[in-house]
Amino acid sequence: MRAWLVSIVAVIGCNKKPECPPQQPCPPVQPAAAATAAAPSPYFDNTGRDDALSGGARMIAIQTKLGTFNVWTKRTGNNPRIKVLLVHGGPGATHEYFEAMDSYFPAAGIEYYFYDELESGFSDKPNKPELWDPARFVDEIEQIRQALKLDKSNFYLLGHSWGGILAIEYALAHQDQMKGVIISNMMASVPAYGKYATDVLMPKMDQKVLAELKKLEAAKQYESPRYMELLMGSYYKEHILRMPPEKWPDPVNRAFAHLNRNIYVAMQGPSEMGVSGRLTNWDRMADLAKITIPTLVIGATHDTMDPAFMEKMAGQVKHGRFLLCPNGSHMAMFDDQQTYMTGVIKFLNDVDGGKF
Repeated sequence: MRAWLVSIVAVIGCNKKPECPPQQPCPPVQPAAAATAAAPSPYFDNTGRDDALSGGARMIAIQTKLGTFNVWTKRTGNNPRIKVLLVHGGPGATHEYFEAMDSYFPAAGIEYYFYDELESGFSDKPNKPELWDPARFVDEIEQIRQALKLDKSNFYLLGHSWGGILAIEYALAHQDQMKGVIISNMMASVPAYGKYATDVLMPKMDQKVLAELKKLEAAKQYESPRYMELLMGSYYKEHILRMPPEKWPDPVNRAFAHLNRNIYVAMQGPSEMGVSGRLTNWDRMADLAKITIPTLVIGATHDTMDPAFMEKMAGQVKHGRFLLCPNGSHMAMFDDQQTYMTGVIKFLNDVDGGKF
């Protein structure tokens, strides 16, 4: 026992911080003591990264038929096997609402990329309607993939809403370069999406409010404060994000505030209450069987997108999984966050571990 006590005293003595003479600085900690600190995680190791100086952010030059434009991306983390490109909705929204991933992906060791599409956020905004086409955006994503050096051994694409359209289109064109795809809150048929809004969601609304909304739309008063007030109070708080509007998270508010309504109205229409823009006839449901890579389809009970249709989509692809967010709406990564994030991370880990 005495020998044990002597050993403890000796250890304490060795680790005791040296007392410094009055008015003199303490000597620096010796290397032997510093070596006991935990080694930094390789997830945060930026050695050899050409974006380290800018904190992971970089502009990527994109070639188009109308010239070269720059789009913004930002990397977080390092994982040679799991790299996720986050493709936002709109069209014309921004990466900002994907900031919710910051609370989950680093702890899971997932390398991920924020990305503002052309005409959005920090990217160039040439205001060229000739470039507002899904196929052109798919080519943009392919150029980004090449610039970021992502490949079939590590590349996942998560597309939300309009980004889900791009996820489907990109997988159909380039799945040979992908490890997996996540289609979040987007039906593979815009006509079916519109029918669900008209036949299921609109009848549940206050019909006086709906009539006023349709009157404002007929008059093309899309920018009227009254129009947005009615949408928020009757439709968006039920089917876009199920929280009181005054409590919507900051990333969502910023993404809405920075929405490029030029491209949004032209392609989507004036609101999320159905589609009346260029995307009106987009439909890839019959082509989903051509997608053979691991696929996660995310739906939500209160979404603008029919969750039963979303589940059917997961059965159409060759290797599909359906994730239902029972308490969620269109922004399920916020109003059913635990279900959403847990499901996404499990999918990525299962594919990576050969368990899918």
